[in-house]
Amino acid sequence: MSFKNLLIEYKERIQFIIINRESKLNALNKDTLAELHSALSDAFNNPEVGGIIITGAGQKAFVAGADISEFKDTGSEGGGEIARQGQTLVFDKIENGNKPVIAAINGFALGGGLELAMACHIRVAAENAKMGLPEVTLGLIPGYGGTQRLTALVGKGKAMEMIMTADMITAADALQCGLVNHVVSQEQLLGKAEELLSKILLRAPLAIASAITAVNAAVKDGVNGFETEIGEFSKCFTTKDLQEGIAAFLEKRKPAFKGE
Repeated sequence: MSFKNLLIEYKERIQFIIINRESKLNALNKDTLAELHSALSDAFNNPEVGGIIITGAGQKAFVAGADISEFKDTGSEGGGEIARQGQTLVFDKIENGNKPVIAAINGFALGGGLELAMACHIRVAAENAKMGLPEVTLGLIPGYGGTQRLTALVGKGKAMEMIMTADMITAADALQCGLVNHVVSQEQLLGKAEELLSKILLRAPLAIASAITAVNAAVKDGVNGFETEIGEFSKCFTTKDLQEGIAAFLEKRKPAFKGE
């Protein structure tokens, strides 16, 4: 499938999704969100794809926000639909996907761009990256899960400060407060993301999917995360991968997982 606003590349079992609107600092418009939904659906359903790396074209921006021009003359009902559609089709889809997704933050990650990165399971940032949720400077608040995911990652106090001041923070500050997992040079960014994902892809795919579900349950209202963990733990006992893992452990060899 070809896309207007995305570049799709493959390397072994990794699918790269590159947001390719460099002249617009890779801002998320409706068409780009629709393409992201399609690309993610394809990747999650493709047995040849083990995991996904999302990044932006160029070195200036991962995603510098939503395309604000599309918000003009939008009322309350329309605004709610924008947020609901975006969350359902893209952001929640990433967070609840059955395969690991890593954000390689190559520059500005602002507004919807930071929300996109936070929906990913792991974040790696280039040293020059800057992150923030500047929506209140427009008379808005984050609408793609930013208030919820930022609070879960950095705590209520830091989330309140970042959202209400609209200040950007550096990659180093993001690392210190737990917003990103790693900070590397721009030249090392994709290599580090690949290194992490390649290590994850050595593990049992069905167990990885269960781990994603269980960890996500820890921050979902009305969900008993301990019960979710027990349920996912028990599901693992139905897999051939567990039997392979046990056999490999006892035979002192590396396991050959097949996702079965």
